[in-house]
Order: sequence, then structure tokens, then C-alpha cells
Amino acid sequence: MESATKTTEKTSGPRVKQFSVFLPNKVGALGEIVKLLHEHTIHVLALDVQDSADCAIVRLVVSDPEQVMELFGVHDIPNAVSNILAVELRGGAIELPKLLSALLMAEVNIHSCYGLLPHPHGNTAVALHVEDNDCAVAVLSSHGFRVLSQMDISR
Repeated sequence: MESATKTTEKTSGPRVKQFSVFLPNKVGALGEIVKLLHEHTIHVLALDVQDSADCAIVRLVVSDPEQVMELFGVHDIPNAVSNILAVELRGGAIELPKLLSALLMAEVNIHSCYGLLPHPHGNTAVALHVEDNDCAVAVLSSHGFRVLSQMDISR
């Protein structure tokens, strides 16, 4: 438990939540979800879509995760929630190789990676779903990367 507390302190707030939403593979399904969020003044901050023949898995990072949990429950929208890392790339895309090298040296597996839509503090940021959040935070911090909290990206 102490490790989780230290990690939260390093990121100055709660971890970023990623929603994996299971949608039917039909035209307009993603639009319906985004419209529902928009109607409740919830902003989509990052988006990744994995398509298959039967369904699509949509990964979302949003401005108000607690409200989204309630909305998805009320509307019976199948989803799973994971803690992910939002990492600021102060130098932009040219820092991506350095970030990936740091994680490789620490043998931290990346399950998924995608860009955040708004750029916190004017800098590029990526969402990382990794095998070991605590290890990744320690490694990335030691290499000069800033791991953002939900408060940092929600503004």
C-alpha cells in the first residue's frame, strides 16, 4: 500500500483512468457514446479504437471518470476500468524513443499506447497502459519525464 501512496504523491493526484468500452461493430456506435458524454459535459481527452469483426474495443480517457462510471452503469454500457499513465513529452515526439528505451531497460511491457487529444501545459502527452505502473513511474521520473495525474489532464 505504501508504494501506491508514494506513486500517487509523485504524480500530484489520482491516477488517470482508462475506460475500455465494448461496442457493437456498427456505424454510429462510437458517436452515441461521445454524444452521451458530451451531454453531461464530459470531455474525451484520449481515444483509441480496436476494431474486430464482431465488436470494437474503444479506450477512452475522460475529464470526469467518476461521472462516467455512473453513466455507464445507468446506461448498461459494458466497460472495464484500468489505471494508466499519462506521460508528458516536453520536447514533443522526438522524446518518444527515449521514453520507450527507458521502459525497455526496466523491462516494463507496454500493453497499449496512444496520444492525448489536449496537450497539457502545451506539451505532447501519451497514454500508456503498462504491465507495472509503479515501476514505470519510477523509471520515467528518473529519466526526467513528468507523469501526469487525472487532475493535470482534466483541468
